[in-house]
Amino acid sequence: MSEDTSTRRTHMADAPLLEVREITKFFPIKSGLFGRATNSVRAVDGISFNVLRRETLGIVGESGCGKSTTARLIVDLISPDKGDILFDARRLGTDLTLNELRRNVQMVFQDSYASLNPRLTIEDTIAFGPIIHGVPREYARRLAWELLSKVGLDPKRFAGRYPHEISGGQRQRVNIARALAVKPQIIILDESVSALDKSVEAQVLNLLLDLKKELDLTYIFISHDLNVVKFMADRVIVMYLGEIVEVGPVESIYAETAHPYSRSLLASMPSMDPDHRSEHVALAGDPPNPIIPPSGCRFHPRCPIAIPKCKTEKPLLHIQKTRGHLAACHLTAQQQETF
Repeated sequence: MSEDTSTRRTHMADAPLLEVREITKFFPIKSGLFGRATNSVRAVDGISFNVLRRETLGIVGESGCGKSTTARLIVDLISPDKGDILFDARRLGTDLTLNELRRNVQMVFQDSYASLNPRLTIEDTIAFGPIIHGVPREYARRLAWELLSKVGLDPKRFAGRYPHEISGGQRQRVNIARALAVKPQIIILDESVSALDKSVEAQVLNLLLDLKKELDLTYIFISHDLNVVKFMADRVIVMYLGEIVEVGPVESIYAETAHPYSRSLLASMPSMDPDHRSEHVALAGDPPNPIIPPSGCRFHPRCPIAIPKCKTEKPLLHIQKTRGHLAACHLTAQQQETF
């Protein structure tokens, strides 16, 4: 193998599988007799990030921070106001069709029952995607049986059942099988285990880890449960009011947070060990109005260490101690310790 060929392959392996560039989504608020837009909710406000091949990227934050909207923007369930989505260096809308994107990026939603068509059997549900993409019906049904076995459901028992005839954990396994049916490279898991009890949750999480290894998958894992994200993720993005405030390797984020908001989130994590109780006060109060977000740093009205600069100047993501660990805070981690 020539040196040039080797270099190109190394570059391709290191290149992001998915890129989100300055993506923005505002939802208009309409009022008056003619329903004119008088204002807008800034759900996602110019965020950028990459997803690497074979990694699990966690996205965390309070309700309303823009996590789920970001997921829906990636698969184009809702269209962005501006910004670009690139899959494998191809831009959606120019080099990449929506059909190609959705074949390579699938999504598993929180509500396992609402995600399934109650009129279709489990077998037909899983086979539906491949058939739409041109796979012969008989092959698609054999694939459905194979995937049911892969997610731990006996196809002889479950293939002919309907969604209402199986449990929540079983339905979520069906949703995972359905996502796998078109052989995607990325699966977005949006609060996909939050509705399950803890014993079933653990089974589904372990299933996801096994499938990732076996099928060489990449995950975007969205959750409000920070313990679950710590267990699943390689890197973590922390969102607040439509913006990214911190991003980095999971070990670095959980060991040494660099943003006061992230620190408050981690302080709210429940611990069963009385010797490891948090010394920080958990985050108090509600997020500001997303229609009229605060100037400067959006977290400054709730931040215990805010300085005057935080009220007027928007902080940019900058490097912390660990490589790849970025935080949008005017105070460095060392400066924060003095407050």
